[in-house]
Amino acid sequence: MTNYSNNIVKPKVWHILGTSIAKNATSAEAMIQAGLDFEVMKRPNLHILPSGNNIISDNSFYTFRTDTEAILGDKIGKDYEVIQNTEAFSFFDSIVGGNGGIRYETAGALGYGETIFITAKLPDYIKVGRNDLIDQYLFLTSTHDGLGSITIAFTPVRIWCSNTLNAALNNCSNCIKIRHTASAAEKLKSAHKMLGISDQLSIELEAIFNRWARVRITDPQVKRLIQLAMIPNKETYEKLKTGKDEELSSHYNNMVSSVFDYAMTADSQQESSVKGTLFGTYNAVTGYYQNVRNYRDDESKFKSIMYGTGQDRAQTAFNLCTEFAKNGGSALMLN
Repeated sequence: MTNYSNNIVKPKVWHILGTSIAKNATSAEAMIQAGLDFEVMKRPNLHILPSGNNIISDNSFYTFRTDTEAILGDKIGKDYEVIQNTEAFSFFDSIVGGNGGIRYETAGALGYGETIFITAKLPDYIKVGRNDLIDQYLFLTSTHDGLGSITIAFTPVRIWCSNTLNAALNNCSNCIKIRHTASAAEKLKSAHKMLGISDQLSIELEAIFNRWARVRITDPQVKRLIQLAMIPNKETYEKLKTGKDEELSSHYNNMVSSVFDYAMTADSQQESSVKGTLFGTYNAVTGYYQNVRNYRDDESKFKSIMYGTGQDRAQTAFNLCTEFAKNGGSALMLN
C-alpha cells in the first residue's frame, strides 16, 4: 500500500497551464495578460492536383493565428464562424463586473491556441461538515479548431486537496454550450443563465455532500465502489459482473489499488467529514486524477480532469454515490 500522507497537494488543474489574472481585470485585459490577444482567421483549403491545377474549396476551411501562422484547425465547415478570444468572453464581463466578489482568476491556452480558457471565481463556498470548504468557479472555454463550442461550466474545487468535483445532477447539467454562430444577445443570455444554474447547483451540492458526509461506508464497499467507478470498458464490466476478478487486467487492478490507497491514507481523507464516509469515497476518485495519476504532460492532465476520462470517472463515482446514499450496499451490485 502506498502512503499518501506526505504528498504535496498539486495546484488546481488550470493553474498548471494558465496565467494568474490581476484583480478586477476585464476579460479583454485577462486575454492580454495571458497572451491570448491574438487574432484568428478562416481561409478555404487548397487542393493541389497531380495535373498542377489548384482548386480552392468552397466547403472545406482551415483556421490559423495571424501572429504565429499556426494552423488551429484544418477540417472546418463553411458555416463555422470564427469568434475572437476577446469577443468570446466579453459577454461574461456583464455578470463578473456586476456581481461583487466574482473575479477572473486564470486564463490560458492548449496546444497552439486552438482551445483557450478563463476561470471566474465565485465569492461563496460550499461547506461540508464543520470546516471542509469547496471553492466555486465558472470555467469558460472556446475553441478555434471547429470541434467545440463556447462552454461555460460550474466547477467546484475542494480547497483541502484542489480536487475538481465537477459533476452533473440528474435534473441539471453543470454546463451550457454556445454555438460559434450564436448572436451576442444569445451569449449574454446564456451567461446570466449559467449564473442562475450555478446558484442552484451550489445549494443542491452542499446538501448532497453534507448528506454523504454522514453516510458511513465500509472499506470493502469503498473498494467495490471504486472498482465500479473505474470500469474502462464492457469487457471489464462483464468480468466484474460474473465474479471473474482473477481475469481483470493488472493495469485496471493497479489503478483501483491506487485510488483505494489514496482513499485510506491521504491527508485530505482524514477529515471527519471524509474518513470512512461516502463523501470521502467520491473524493478518492477525484483526488486520484488530481494528485496521484501520472500523465503524459500537463495538457493531458488538464483535458482529462476538465472534460475527459477524469471527469467521466468522477461523474460515474458521483452517480454511484447517489445510488449508495439511497439504497446502501445494493447499489454496488451488478445485475
